[in-house]
Amino acid sequence: MTDIELADAISSVRDQLVAAATRATGQPVAFEVGDIEMEFTIELRKEVKGGGKVKAWVVEAGADASRTRGETHRVSFTLKPRNATTNGPWLVGNDEGADLSDFGGGAEGR
Repeated sequence: MTDIELADAISSVRDQLVAAATRATGQPVAFEVGDIEMEFTIELRKEVKGGGKVKAWVVEAGADASRTRGETHRVSFTLKPRNATTNGPWLVGNDEGADLSDFGGGAEGR
């Protein structure tokens, strides 16, 4: 099994949102990112090294059928992404206006 910390899983989602925003540079349409609902099955483990901290590890689906229900926990939560600079909603896109006259195609766009 590959151990993935819960913090790393959430960080990956954040990194992917930033990558999507970067790829959207120059595109005529921007999207506001809405609430992100996440659900994981986690296993809590106390680490012997590093001061004995308890960490939550994401359990891969179907990774170990022998785990009992008492060893794993299901967590779900909702993240609401915000722009760290403006505290406004996170937008994936750019600030420039766009010509959407051909958007939707109509008969003349086909």
